Amino acid sequence: MDILIYGIINSIALALMALGFALVYGISRVPNFAHGALYVVTGFLTWIFLRAVGMGYLISVLLAIAITGVIGALIYRFILIRVRGMSISEIIASYAIGLTVLEALRWGGFKGMTYTLPVFVTGGVEILGTPVDYHRLLIVVIGAAVIFFLWFFTHYTRLGLALRGMAQDERAALMLGIDSDTMALVAMGLGSMLAGLAAVLLLPLGNIVVEAGYNVLILAIAVCIVGGLGSWVGAVLASFLIGFAQILTVSYLGSHYQMVVALLAIIFTLILRPSGLFGRQKELEERV
Repeated sequence: MDILIYGIINSIALALMALGFALVYGISRVPNFAHGALYVVTGFLTWIFLRAVGMGYLISVLLAIAITGVIGALIYRFILIRVRGMSISEIIASYAIGLTVLEALRWGGFKGMTYTLPVFVTGGVEILGTPVDYHRLLIVVIGAAVIFFLWFFTHYTRLGLALRGMAQDERAALMLGIDSDTMALVAMGLGSMLAGLAAVLLLPLGNIVVEAGYNVLILAIAVCIVGGLGSWVGAVLASFLIGFAQILTVSYLGSHYQMVVALLAIIFTLILRPSGLFGRQKELEERV
């Protein structure tokens, strides 16, 4: 029962980490390797607004997520747009941005165990004999709501349908008057905000450290590769596969093998099924 409950919690957490990366790549075909940096930046911004400025927790969270979305959009508008379509350059540029941001935070003194965020709800409850704190249950509820919102947004809103159209066939979308750069800019902003949402939900369970950015980037890439790059539905399914595999590994081998599971998932997927579970050989509508 412990494995089942905490497997679900860990899987939803992985989905939250990866959805932003999957959304950006699925729509713009730009691999945002600054994803982990945006995750950490949101945590530090929330901490600054809450501790240093003295704002309320909810206002700090919303403001930090909004600023992160703007930062992501600016990264695309002034840097990534210039290398879009050049795969290697996209990876190098986005990773260089993320590396610069993370190491600048480390150099600026944001390191150690002094930076923490409070949980949203204190206390806990027992579920079938397994103790679970309320904050982790809130992560599951919000994570499920975000997944449903993304599905609804991309199927029943004008902007969402435009994003889906670009993801399925960019040239056809251009013929219908959809500006690909504008849609890519919107996708980058939304993906960055999803990374920020994951940060404010998951960072209260630990400390805000620079290393979290690298870990989140690796986990997001692992989930997206297993699920199929560009498919957020595949990313959700892959998050459950990797999430339960990590919990089983922690239960029987130890917590220090948790990251090894993600790396092995990348390796075996690239060897056995390079396109992932929902890769390009599937129908186009399954991508977004």
